[in-house]
Amino acid sequence: MSSKYEPLARDIVQLVGGKENVTNAYHCMTRLRFTLADEGKADEEAIKAHDGVIDVIHGAGQFQVCIGPHVADVFEEVEKLVDTGGTAEPAEEKKGPLDTVIDFVAGTFQPIIPALSGAGMVKAVMALLTTFGVIDTASQTYQMLNIFADGVFYFLPILLAFTEAQKLKCNPILAAGVAAMMLHPTWSGFVAAGDPINFFEVIPFTLASYGSSVIPIILVVFVQSFVEKWLNKHIPASVNLVFVPMLTFLVMGTVAFSVLGPIGYIVGEWLSVFFTFLAENAAWVPAVLIGGLCPLMVMFGIHNGIAPLGPIQMADLGYDSIWGPGNIVSNMAQASAGLVVALRSGKDRKVAMPGAITAFMGITEPILYGTNLPKKYPLVAAMIGGACGGLYAGLTQTHRFATGSGGLPAVLLYIGDGTMQHLINIVIAMLIASAVSAALTFILFGHFEKNANEPATSEPENAAGNPADSAPITGCVAPVSGTVHPLSEASDKAFASLMMGDGAAIDPADDVVVAPITGTVTVLFPTKHAVGITADDGTEVLVHIGIDTVSLNGEPFDMKVAQTDRVTAGQAIGSFDRQAIADAGYSAQTMVIVTNAAGHGAQKLVAQGIAQAGDDLISFSD
Repeated sequence: MSSKYEPLARDIVQLVGGKENVTNAYHCMTRLRFTLADEGKADEEAIKAHDGVIDVIHGAGQFQVCIGPHVADVFEEVEKLVDTGGTAEPAEEKKGPLDTVIDFVAGTFQPIIPALSGAGMVKAVMALLTTFGVIDTASQTYQMLNIFADGVFYFLPILLAFTEAQKLKCNPILAAGVAAMMLHPTWSGFVAAGDPINFFEVIPFTLASYGSSVIPIILVVFVQSFVEKWLNKHIPASVNLVFVPMLTFLVMGTVAFSVLGPIGYIVGEWLSVFFTFLAENAAWVPAVLIGGLCPLMVMFGIHNGIAPLGPIQMADLGYDSIWGPGNIVSNMAQASAGLVVALRSGKDRKVAMPGAITAFMGITEPILYGTNLPKKYPLVAAMIGGACGGLYAGLTQTHRFATGSGGLPAVLLYIGDGTMQHLINIVIAMLIASAVSAALTFILFGHFEKNANEPATSEPENAAGNPADSAPITGCVAPVSGTVHPLSEASDKAFASLMMGDGAAIDPADDVVVAPITGTVTVLFPTKHAVGITADDGTEVLVHIGIDTVSLNGEPFDMKVAQTDRVTAGQAIGSFDRQAIADAGYSAQTMVIVTNAAGHGAQKLVAQGIAQAGDDLISFSD
């Protein structure tokens, strides 16, 4: 099924520096998440420009390629090309304390999200069946369904032990084995009986139940990672297989029941008290903050460190009011803002409409990076709407009773506690978030996009105030003067492979840049080394000045245009300092790439040898 994504996967792996540069890879709901030995080897611009890629994000110590809802299919092909266990030695990376914590939490919790979501949806089905009288809570069917759902939550310490050990690079099977000790039915019997336990009549074991707990096993595996590495270092390889597991179990079993487990249990109790206090005295705070700021959290990867508070609270109290309600109203707000843009804008509909639909299903990256963030005002509207919806959810103390996605199907997760009131409240909160964000987007649209509600085939005015010809363009001109080569002969392999599109490579002879086509500036990199122009017929031409010149942070470049500006073919739009580029050790070779030759079946390089800026460069034919 995923074979159609094989070319995309192959290109991504090549552009991140090849399989030898990938030390680890996995995916979440929308992103491929790479740990790279050297991020400098990744061609971020080429990845961003690739058809099928929404954006590239740096966060939590990872190189994240945002794909969208079919990311699992792409990852299936990526797995065939890289060693996800990691073979290269990663370069030393400086990460702040916050990034380190987020990286650890994300690496521990994200791999178990599918299991938590599946179990949560089973609980939602159970709630529906009992609410409508299909099954009785005393029936064997109900009991078995409860086993289907509760198994993941009760044995959550084992799942967390496994994923945390993978993150900390110790043996995940040994970690799961230690967690299994803490869930052994004999130990549960000791706790139920309440009789004191003294190991070797010397070491007291605190009676505490660890089923469905989170904090104790996190502490245990964290310490185990150091113990296990020390044992592996000091025990000879010839007997390592026998003595390392034995000593790990003996040491960690003793420490887990006597010190770390009780500490984690106490911390968990404190968290429970904190969660209860929030729910009873300031329930609106988390929902408002998450509802309003969730898009920013996603952009910076901070959500990976906050979202696990939901399952932690659920393990303690049986419900989640920290993450779930705010997240779902935020998603509905973003979807609604994007939907308004899609309905009002002819030229943005192709991107905004599918992005909005996906966001309604709980996956917001396509609408966030494709529409709301670039336009800014829909993002502001969505954040205000999300905060309003979160305020209602918080004030009504709306709870989620199972873990799952943040889309429309997730409303079923709010059935619980013997009432439908939480379901009703979350639906009202979602409607508030959607209505506020949609209304604000509608109002702001009229201010920020006065011409965007015209159909894409309308005739906008060019920079000179004359109607632009919306008929298919016949070609593009050279953006710089110099020696022309086919793009397949470009010095940069990523461009020469034509994976971004065909075009030309020019060795520049002067420093002036002109527009290759008449149209609108739709891409202008902050580093000013690349500019994309879209003609009225949809043809997109990217001018990329230099190879790897993104590293120069814009210093040799001076662009005189901004995004959304209208330009005419041959119009001067900027300049660059060839000598400064050369002195910095980079090539100034300029690539002209037709990334989307709309309505044209072929393109031909018509310039030969030396061309002047503004000369015919590429012709299109139907």
